Amino acid sequence: MRTLPPSTLSPHPAPTQPVVEHTARQRRKEARPQELLDAALALFAEKGFAATRAEEVAQRAGVSKGTLYLYYPSKEELFKAVVRQNLSSLIAEGQEVAAHYEGPSADLLTQLLHIWWERVGCTPAASIHKIMLAEVRNFPELAQFYSDEVIEPADRLFSGCVQRGIDAGEFRPMPLHEVAHALIAPLIFMAVHRDSFGACPVAGANAIDPRVMLDTHLDLMLRGLQVRGESPAGKAVA
Repeated sequence: MRTLPPSTLSPHPAPTQPVVEHTARQRRKEARPQELLDAALALFAEKGFAATRAEEVAQRAGVSKGTLYLYYPSKEELFKAVVRQNLSSLIAEGQEVAAHYEGPSADLLTQLLHIWWERVGCTPAASIHKIMLAEVRNFPELAQFYSDEVIEPADRLFSGCVQRGIDAGEFRPMPLHEVAHALIAPLIFMAVHRDSFGACPVAGANAIDPRVMLDTHLDLMLRGLQVRGESPAGKAVA
C-alpha cells in the first residue's frame, strides 16, 4: 500500500515559528503598560517626579521613548496612571467592601486599614506619599489631581464608615472628617518613614514595627470612638 505524504495525514499542521513569535509579541504588548508603570514608580521613588525623565522610564522598561508615549502621552499622565492603579483602585475596592459589609463598624475599619497597609504601606506604592509631600507644591495640577483622586475619596470612605458606626450606636458622635484624617495619618507617616529613614542604615530608624504600630493605632482610635467607654469588642473598660 502506498504511504501518503506527511502533509496529507493531519488536517491541523503544527504551529509554525512565526505564530509562536506573534503570540509572544502579543503577550509582551499586553504586559507593557504594567511594565511601564512599575518602572515609573521605581524611578519616581528613587529620583523624585521632577528629576525623572521619560526616556529613563522607557529604558528601564525595555522600550523606546516613542513606545512609552503611545501608552502615556506625558510624564504627568504616567504619574497619574501610577496613582490610579495603586491608590484610586484600592479606595474604590474599599468603598465596595463598605457598601456590602454587615459586621460591626469597628471591624470594618480594622479590615480597611489592614488591607491598605498590605496593598500600599508595605509595598513600593508607599513611595507615592513621599513623592507627593516632597514635590506637590511645585506641581499644582498634580496636587489637584491627587486631591480629587485620592484625598477626597479616602475621606468619603472613612467618614462614611465612622458615620455608619454613629448611626448604629457603636460610636459616639465625633467630627467625621477629622476622625477620618486621624485614622489615615499614622499610616501615611509609616509609609513615608519606610521610604526615608527606614531605608537608611541609621541607628534607631527601624525601631517601629509597622504592624504593631497599626494595631496600637487601631486600639487607641476604636476605644476612643466607643460609646460609654466600651472596648471595640463591646466589653466595658475602666
